[in-house]
Amino acid sequence: MLLSSIRTLIAGALLLGLTLPQAAMAKVNVFYGETVHVSTNNIKVRDPHNGEILSFEILPKFDQVFSSDGKTTYQMRHVHNGQYVAVIYDSKFIGMRHADKIYIMDNANQRLGSQ
Repeated sequence: MLLSSIRTLIAGALLLGLTLPQAAMAKVNVFYGETVHVSTNNIKVRDPHNGEILSFEILPKFDQVFSSDGKTTYQMRHVHNGQYVAVIYDSKFIGMRHADKIYIMDNANQRLGSQ
């Protein structure tokens, strides 16, 4: 009885150990749209095609704001409401979306180039 319980616990721990790393790996996504709200700890972006609004958390001292070609870096204060941006984000920490990089798009709304 005790031996079968121990075997069950070990099997469960092994199964959990195999599934947790896969669950912890988050899919990286890109969202394009116009900024609706910008603050020191989050940014909200609206997709003009379908009206979807997503909010992204921004970590303190966030410095991953780039031009559309990815060559020029900007400070977060250069991102304004109504500006077209591309946000590369993931949901690693308890499912919350947080921005990894933000690309400020040009007047032609050029999408992200190859990096």
